[in-house]
Amino acid sequence: MPRSAHPGAAATSRPGSAEPVPLPRPTAPGAAPTPRPLSPALAPARRALRRVLSATLALLLAAPLLAAAREARPAAYGDRLTLHARVEHAPRPELRRSGATVEAYDEGTGRLRWTYAREGRRPLGVLPARGDAIALWDDGLVTATVRDDGSTVRWHRALPGAARWLAAHGGAGVLRGLGPRMLAVVTPQRIAAYRIADGDLRWVLPARPGCAFAPARAVRDRAALLVAQPCAATDSWTGEIIAVDELGRITPDRTPLDNERRGERHSAEHPHTEKVVARPR
Repeated sequence: MPRSAHPGAAATSRPGSAEPVPLPRPTAPGAAPTPRPLSPALAPARRALRRVLSATLALLLAAPLLAAAREARPAAYGDRLTLHARVEHAPRPELRRSGATVEAYDEGTGRLRWTYAREGRRPLGVLPARGDAIALWDDGLVTATVRDDGSTVRWHRALPGAARWLAAHGGAGVLRGLGPRMLAVVTPQRIAAYRIADGDLRWVLPARPGCAFAPARAVRDRAALLVAQPCAATDSWTGEIIAVDELGRITPDRTPLDNERRGERHSAEHPHTEKVVARPR
């Protein structure tokens, strides 16, 4: 009888063959079992599982870093709102400009309620409008802040090409109210109307060629805003005064304002009409 291939291992013969076939070596008591080789068919699945686990672990480790980076990121537009005193059921505060901040004071006690600043910027004007504090900044940005508590900046709107002029002339007369729901922003190049509730641009009136609007030379007359428009050469003084309201430029042939509520369009046949961006809602 031939000897076994390994000591202590049993042997058997293949059918039709005289050669012995070694049997598995018995495992000693307490010893770890011999690992069986991985099937080649399972290898791709195992590699895919390792990749998924590695990606998941990387995301878990990166989450705290992403959160810290988000906290360290500066606020949009450099906004810095600070609440100093919370007052409930009190009249709306008085607005002031002080250096680089817009401040809101309680009219009864004189206590400072909140301050609003923008990093590296300075407010040139502030206008109370409905429940908001409208501010004009030296970089040509207009903002609306919740007036009662200064809890948030509701919207930001940029004035194209106005920063250099504002730096030289200041913001006198730029912010003008057009009734309880509309804001006019007057610059030499144009008059733009924004809805106070959400900052939606409603219409734009450009200055005539060779002329420029004078924001500081504007007065309110009931529902109308009269704005001076001096020109280099003009044959009529009436061409140097423009009247606007919530709907845009006021002209003799324009449809009456009350028709706007019934959905009728105001006339657009008069010369030098403004660009209507959207109809009031």
